[in-house]
Amino acid sequence: MIELVDLRYVHLGSSNAKDASKWAQDIYGLEEVSRENGRIYLRGDDRDHNICYFDGDPKDNTVGIEVADYNALDQAANLLEANGVEFKWGDVEGATTRRCMKYLTFYDPTGNKFDLLVRPFTSGRRYFPSRDAGVHWFNHIGLKTKDAPRDEKFWCTLFNLKSNDWIGDAALMSFDKVHHRIALFPTNETGVQHINFQVRETDDLMRSSYFLKERQIRIVFGPGRHATSGARFLYFEGPDGMVYEYSCGVKIIEPEDQWRPRQFPFTPESFCVWGSKPDIPEFRD
Repeated sequence: MIELVDLRYVHLGSSNAKDASKWAQDIYGLEEVSRENGRIYLRGDDRDHNICYFDGDPKDNTVGIEVADYNALDQAANLLEANGVEFKWGDVEGATTRRCMKYLTFYDPTGNKFDLLVRPFTSGRRYFPSRDAGVHWFNHIGLKTKDAPRDEKFWCTLFNLKSNDWIGDAALMSFDKVHHRIALFPTNETGVQHINFQVRETDDLMRSSYFLKERQIRIVFGPGRHATSGARFLYFEGPDGMVYEYSCGVKIIEPEDQWRPRQFPFTPESFCVWGSKPDIPEFRD
């Protein structure tokens, strides 16, 4: 089994990377770290970067996930090969772009692209946000899947992910004590479905809801509270139609061996106990 230890980044093609970075700073509250080789790196915590924009196809998304060390990466390569999963070893230039020491790239059965990383960079400087949104942690992603049971089996068999709850066929999976780090949402496309950063408290989330409305940013879900993770949330539309989320209060599962995953129906109430209705295609029946 491939042991994942951290969700590190999302690299996103953009119709205009400079405009996307400005939005991420002025609206989302991230810090721009650097601009190198046509890429713009941003972060919402003390890691080197969490999001990287580059000029390109907005459907070109790559998710970076960390493994423990070089041996773990070699073992992951052997296990992928043994299970017929094609992958490609990264080169020095690619490692520089990803800001890590070594990596390989593979695709899940839907066709979503992932990097497995060794020793991704951590910043020597404290994260300093561009606005006081309360952002402090790159927490999880929603992932598009063309066959949720198949992709859930892929992740939970080859990797140390486990499903902590389901909404219909949508599996909320994690490799640590956080309720979910990757959530699979059925659709007919590939790519990242949404990007989540945690804020520190509900006041941060509510302040941002008014901030976004004043700037005519399209809110697509919330404010609300998830029935599954218990997190308070706010989803809104960003550059190129990508959905971004703030949330706080996500469930930490401990002791893990006593948690029993729950099956929720695919209804609005399963997404929000407060009554907010999602305007997100993958969240609608």
